[in-house]
Amino acid sequence: MPNILVIDDDASIVESLDLYLTEEGYTVKTALTGTEGLNKYVEDPSDVVILDIRLPDVDGFSVLEDLKEENENVKVIMITAFHDMETTINAMKGGAFDYIHKPINVDELDIAIRKALKSLEMEKKIDGLLMEPSRNFRVGDIIGTGNEMREIFKTIGIVSKSRTTVLIQGESGTGKELIAKVIHNNTSPDEPFIAVNCSAIVETLLESELFGHEKGSFTGAIARKLGKFELARFGTVFLDEISEMSINLQAKLLRVLQEMEFERVGGKDKVKVGARIMAATNKDLKAMVKEGKFRDDLFYRLNIVSITIPPLRSRRQDIQPLIDYLLAKINLDLHKKVIGVSGEVMDIFMKYPWPGNIRELENLLVRACVVAKGQVLGVGDFPELGKDDAVLEGKVRESDIFKSPEPGKLLTLDQVEERYIRKVIHETDKNKGEICEILGVSRPTLERKLEKYGITFERE
Repeated sequence: MPNILVIDDDASIVESLDLYLTEEGYTVKTALTGTEGLNKYVEDPSDVVILDIRLPDVDGFSVLEDLKEENENVKVIMITAFHDMETTINAMKGGAFDYIHKPINVDELDIAIRKALKSLEMEKKIDGLLMEPSRNFRVGDIIGTGNEMREIFKTIGIVSKSRTTVLIQGESGTGKELIAKVIHNNTSPDEPFIAVNCSAIVETLLESELFGHEKGSFTGAIARKLGKFELARFGTVFLDEISEMSINLQAKLLRVLQEMEFERVGGKDKVKVGARIMAATNKDLKAMVKEGKFRDDLFYRLNIVSITIPPLRSRRQDIQPLIDYLLAKINLDLHKKVIGVSGEVMDIFMKYPWPGNIRELENLLVRACVVAKGQVLGVGDFPELGKDDAVLEGKVRESDIFKSPEPGKLLTLDQVEERYIRKVIHETDKNKGEICEILGVSRPTLERKLEKYGITFERE
């Protein structure tokens, strides 16, 4: 039976809460001063503490601090007659689970208590998981357990032995820059890694950023400036969103890759390139070549070694380890101690298509951790999850492909995947390349899945 400690100097409120909470089935202890309340908690810790801010002997915020020092996971619901913003902010900043104004609305209090107890229950279930060896992550780790990710790890190992050009492809948020950094760290860790977002810099400035310029080469060029290729020395220049580079600049980059030297803007001296070049894109460069939007000769120069990162929706087995990794990282950054998500949240995450991939997952977890009141993130910590057209926009709705022929029985992920692939093949007049685009997988991955599920598909 949950037990609750009420600390308030108003005897009538204490008596009323004692009566109401006892009738609700809770074991109740009361105290009229902060000191008395602290002593009772130390002697016999309660599941939930209802704490008034204004007490006769000590400030409620000091009591909150002492309670958190005694047990950092204690669930404290603070109450006050004052409605000012600063008090509310200080209460939540100090670690209060919730904050309720007087006169107390018992329905509001009841909801807060139930939330606190649910949070406590989830924490007890997941308690200690962060001590498991599988959760000892290092910053910069790539999380992946499926065949496609294992192949990527192998490729990273191979290209790390050389300084060949690498093209990294994948949807936004899949971790293309992380892959580039891992390759760099396994090749030339003591040299600079310099990333350039080609879509974030206008063409005239991008050329100067990459190659540098001489004094007086254009208005505002008051001194010589070294470009990224020089600053990188024998490290790595990572060209993100390479598809956004203009045709004119593509030609200049091609010459750099061919001759491994360049001239600064406004200069005549040749400068040797010692850096390795890696590029990334979330677009289909082959299609852009056909459309005349990307140089074919540059594409082949960049595509010496290609790594295609699968989207998160096709590697759902990695969602749980990714959550563990990201929470460990977020805890360090935000000084939090969040240990996981509830089963209900996990169920939602496993069904969601993740259009923003790992970046979207991380952003969701960061926002939830900032406002989280407990150690386990529940649906209440993700207000977007309750909005069909917000975070879950684009969520795959239930249709015939998800329905099992056996009433009440759920399909496995493999069964759903097989049905969806068959549906796309039979309901569209597409070749394998276009089918790959619809499914968000590479050609080799599609071939493996066709073989796995025994699907015959010869259309080209």
